[in-house]
Amino acid sequence: MSFIEIQGKVAIVTGSAQGIGEAVVRKLSELGATVAAVDKNSEKLKHLVNQLKSEGLNVIAFPADVSNSKAVEEVVTKIEYEVGPIEILVNVAGVLRMGLVEAFSDKDWQDTFSVNTTGVFNVSRSVSKRMVSRKKGSIVTVGSNAASVPRMSMAAYSASKAATTMFTKCLGLELAQYNIRCNLVSPGSTDTEMQWSLWKDEHGARTAIEGTPEAFKVGIPLQKIAMPSDIADAVLFLVSNQANHITMNDLCVDGGATLGV
Repeated sequence: MSFIEIQGKVAIVTGSAQGIGEAVVRKLSELGATVAAVDKNSEKLKHLVNQLKSEGLNVIAFPADVSNSKAVEEVVTKIEYEVGPIEILVNVAGVLRMGLVEAFSDKDWQDTFSVNTTGVFNVSRSVSKRMVSRKKGSIVTVGSNAASVPRMSMAAYSASKAATTMFTKCLGLELAQYNIRCNLVSPGSTDTEMQWSLWKDEHGARTAIEGTPEAFKVGIPLQKIAMPSDIADAVLFLVSNQANHITMNDLCVDGGATLGV
């Protein structure tokens, strides 16, 4: 595929400092986009941006907490003023809090939704209202296959991602008249720090691939964990002209783990 149209565009990627976000930042910048990298972890973000700049890539750090609507509006305004009109938004920032519902704390529930759902709302609202006046843009939100299949000890995470999935589709419906497309990429088990946190020992990857029947979790038919670059490739497709007639779509990239649900 040719992604030449991405060259010269301004893109925002949240959750940029590691994992899927980092992979998306790298791929967009390698294709010639100017990437505003947003993350709450300013130290990790600075390290990544310095590394990419040393490779000749055009990436700028904008530390911000996506759960803070005022901070989001300020950083988006700054990006538009200092970098240029935003044409691509990729919402990647997310958190995972595990636990059975009966023992789940108020704080963990609130933290989960404040980033995974409210954070997506905050950034999407701020960016999309600017896209509307220009009548162009593409928004991709990284969801999860957990949004469509129940998971033991993941009620908050799954619910937050399900809410975000429907929010993104509703946003896509509202923005279609302005030539703005909104889609989702929903990964399964991916080789990131979030996935590693679920592993009890060095056999964690194998357990994820084989599944855990006692937790009602099937394995991964393709017999492998996804790499962050696999998810980033799906994001690239959806923000590109190759997906020019696709909106309100949820592209599941999980090696068949949810059996096409």
